[in-house]
Amino acid sequence: MIIQYSTKEKELLARIMRAEAIGEGDLGMLMVGNVVVNRVLANCLTFTNTKNITEVLYQNPGGFSGIDSPLFFSNPTTTEQKLAERILRGEYYYPATNALWFYAPKTNESCKNTWWGQYNSGRYKSHCFYVPAEGECQEIR
Repeated sequence: MIIQYSTKEKELLARIMRAEAIGEGDLGMLMVGNVVVNRVLANCLTFTNTKNITEVLYQNPGGFSGIDSPLFFSNPTTTEQKLAERILRGEYYYPATNALWFYAPKTNESCKNTWWGQYNSGRYKSHCFYVPAEGECQEIR
């Protein structure tokens, strides 16, 4: 276990992974989970006051838009819960390994090299992932 969490927070993680990346398959959902955990671990930039999954998801501004999706409101499936457990055990997937942000560009649009001052670490399907500059956020490096 790399962060502390409650049963409710594990379910929240599974639900946000689904809401943000159901169309990306299991691997895409796992990468979203990486970003959530990285934000809990980070003590830098806009993440100095986010110490658990709940605070990360509902951070305002800067939380996850998926909390407003109908996909977020139903209970997670057994498969989704198992994906969340894998993330909470410390599994990481490139390009989300050190990412604190992701977004989906418009159809047929490339990932920007930088986004909000952060650097593109790569793309998986429709999501572009972004990492802090070298020397920032040592907790996730």
